[in-house]
Amino acid sequence: MHYLYGQKKDVPRRLVATFTSQQQLRAYVRWATLAETGPRSGKFEQGSALAGYQSWEESPVPLTDEDADSDRVLHNPSPSML
Repeated sequence: MHYLYGQKKDVPRRLVATFTSQQQLRAYVRWATLAETGPRSGKFEQGSALAGYQSWEESPVPLTDEDADSDRVLHNPSPSML
């Protein structure tokens, strides 16, 4: 499982989606990114899991114990889910 986190300035990162593979996660981030503003940061597609966030982070493991309960976020979201 691969974990996608969204980040906003002065706000702790938040788990926004999980993916079966790193390739799926990266493809989703490429699709969701409307404009890059730096490494792993940008403006993101409205309706995507990253909408409203300024940057993203990925991890092959949950970064908190709470994130291990990934049932509360989308798994393998895709553009067709909008």
